[in-house]
Amino acid sequence: MGFNYIRLLPTPEEIREEYPLPDSLKLIKQKRDQEIKDVITGVSNKFLVILGPCSADNEDSVCDYINRLSRMQEKVSDKLILIPRIYTNKPRTTGEGYKGMVHQPDPEKQPDFLQGLIAMRKMHIRAIAETGLTAADEMLYPENWGYVSDILSYVAIGARSVEDQQHRLTVSGFDVPSGMKNPTSGDFSVMLNSVYAAQHSHSFIYRGYEVNTSGNELAHTVLRGAVNKHGNSIPNYHYEDLHRLYNMYQKMDLANHSTIIDANHSNSNKQYKEQIRIVKEVMHSRKLNTDIYQLVKGVMIESYIEEGCQKIGVNTYGKSITDPCLGWEDTKRLIEEIAFYE
Repeated sequence: MGFNYIRLLPTPEEIREEYPLPDSLKLIKQKRDQEIKDVITGVSNKFLVILGPCSADNEDSVCDYINRLSRMQEKVSDKLILIPRIYTNKPRTTGEGYKGMVHQPDPEKQPDFLQGLIAMRKMHIRAIAETGLTAADEMLYPENWGYVSDILSYVAIGARSVEDQQHRLTVSGFDVPSGMKNPTSGDFSVMLNSVYAAQHSHSFIYRGYEVNTSGNELAHTVLRGAVNKHGNSIPNYHYEDLHRLYNMYQKMDLANHSTIIDANHSNSNKQYKEQIRIVKEVMHSRKLNTDIYQLVKGVMIESYIEEGCQKIGVNTYGKSITDPCLGWEDTKRLIEEIAFYE
């Protein structure tokens, strides 16, 4: 066999029992969950800003960043809901490179999944305790949902996962907003079909069980740009793209027509400073068209304490070791400008 079974990892229930979310923090999460849901369902006119490092590689610097976000949240609480990105799994196009904290709690050491699961929960719980902000993460591995289901308030499904049956069906059992990104091809129909699947009930096999889900009406689209056959990035955040998505939503039996604009990745061609301009254009498009205003419920921004990125082992505090990120000073000004538009 090609598999080498190293050790049996604890179940999600065992990890959650050993590293529980305290009751006081459960109340914070319930309140945050409702506030975020109200935006997706149209009950609230607040705007979601999902932002943070490309990958959460270091507990101290990630929590430092989120503490800064918390202070900004107090200033813009009447208009914005800030959702920190605590991305503990990093998808890799070729399979090579740092794959996130769950794989390597220390990026300079070998993978250790048990310690990774523990480090991930400790970081999330610390962030909530210190800041009152519950986070977003990307669901790279559907079978791992139970390890984080009690601590996340938002889940993203990546461009390479959104066409996968298991991802779609697993999201149908979630009770938090879940953003389904357009695939790397940019096909809006694939993305909307993924939302349709996630919003409806299904029966399937999950972690050795036969399960049935109720459907997640909080599933929605995320525009992250595309890549053409020549490998060139094609943005899809422009006014015409948003209007086209609005019209496509009208033709489908979907609840809570909503989209989030990912300002980085193929929308910016990973030119991280471009996120500032892209977000401003999106906010302007919302001002011009009431349909777009109702459709676009938020933006995603990759940012950290220090701008850019670094190689593993350089160890500059608060600087990304994966994709380049916007620095804190630019992030702070951008949050203020988004609040001004609102």
